[in-house]
Amino acid sequence: MSEPVVYEGAGVAPGMAPLAGSEDLEAIYHAVVRRNPAELEFHQATREVLESLSIVVAKRPDLAQRKIIERICEPERQVIFRVVWQDDAGEVQVNRGFRVQFNSALGPYKGGLRFHPSVSLGTIKFLGFEQTFKNALTGMPIGGGKGGADFDPKGRSDDEVMRFCQSFMTELYRHLGEYRDVPAGDIGVGAREIGYLFGQYKRIANQYESGVLTGKGLGWGGSLVRKEATGYGAVFFLNEMLRARGLSLEGRRCIVSGSGNVAVYTVEKLHQLGAKVVACSDSSGYVYDEAGIELDLLKQVKEVERLRISAYAERRAGTRFVPGGNVWEVPCEIAMPSATQNELNGRDARMLVSNGCIAVAEGANMPTTPEGVRVFQEAGVAFGVGKAANAGGVATSALEMQQNASRDSWNFEYTEQRLAQIMKDIHRTVYETAEEYGAPGNYVLGANIAGFLRVAEAMEAFGLI
Repeated sequence: MSEPVVYEGAGVAPGMAPLAGSEDLEAIYHAVVRRNPAELEFHQATREVLESLSIVVAKRPDLAQRKIIERICEPERQVIFRVVWQDDAGEVQVNRGFRVQFNSALGPYKGGLRFHPSVSLGTIKFLGFEQTFKNALTGMPIGGGKGGADFDPKGRSDDEVMRFCQSFMTELYRHLGEYRDVPAGDIGVGAREIGYLFGQYKRIANQYESGVLTGKGLGWGGSLVRKEATGYGAVFFLNEMLRARGLSLEGRRCIVSGSGNVAVYTVEKLHQLGAKVVACSDSSGYVYDEAGIELDLLKQVKEVERLRISAYAERRAGTRFVPGGNVWEVPCEIAMPSATQNELNGRDARMLVSNGCIAVAEGANMPTTPEGVRVFQEAGVAFGVGKAANAGGVATSALEMQQNASRDSWNFEYTEQRLAQIMKDIHRTVYETAEEYGAPGNYVLGANIAGFLRVAEAMEAFGLI
């Protein structure tokens, strides 16, 4: 289980260093905490970025004068709405929906929708903030946003999910558009949900606007590789990190947390590049398969039948299921946290380091706590921060938007090549930025500074808006 991120005093989380050398940045952070009370994940995400910016502010005092940083930390628009729907028993259900349009300096808002009971405004703001810099790193013309609802699709019938999605989109549609805001999927929102959401948008808008949602089905405007993109992209980024150290993936022993879309296709690409994944997990525990996770069975259990991970162990000889277990206790060389935020804490990081882990690439958004990040960096582990390592999903969403705009459809090989090149370019940008600012190999600093500068320069060009 992940340790909670508990804020003390003025809002500094355990494992977070003070914002050394910049009273202005410290003041900005305290203002964020004061203006967004109890939104701990948003506080954590903003502080991580601010920690990287003192060296930038020293070189660019004009950024402080025009309050670029304060403006980036404030969403352009926050929408909260009621979602009323009827379940199969005829009972009326009430949920809360969100869309935070964080920053459109580089293009229309772009970011997924998450359906999960834990969703709150703070969750969506943290994700939208991270998305802004992630999208900037892709080099694609897309801004940052995020949305979702505290609705849990697990255990619900297709009809119930449809009714919820239709009610959700009936309110959200007025804020969307291919040049305004383009959602995609996230946790709890897959091809089924995107289909229902797109159908309702089409019905209300009375037009076939393919580019208004991404992650669509292949028969109605979707893109090949989109399903695989986040997992594949994280492995491409990992491979570049290892190559920068003169290493390769061949024969490496890996663990992947989670068993959803990101995790499944992380496992697939790791196997394709010669590594062996021996463990994966879900909220009920983890499975350990020394022979290597059998991908077809994993897909059958999680994608087709939507069962708990224990069903994999029941059908696979020689596999052990550890109920409630911590997947990070499994010795490995490569760890890829691919489930959810703050799932890997300082204790987990120390265990991974002591067991010989040499590289970590984040497939999920902010899955490693501040203390965990510090442990990896101090141990010299190659650490690929999520806003860089897991940008493959949104990058391929932007490629889907390109195909929609040109009424075209690309084959799998070409689209995967485009994704691989984008991830290589992100790695190069982040790596070179870290070197330029005196911190070679620090992917957290490199990603934060490179993403921030791309957004800041556009905002500065637009004036005070």
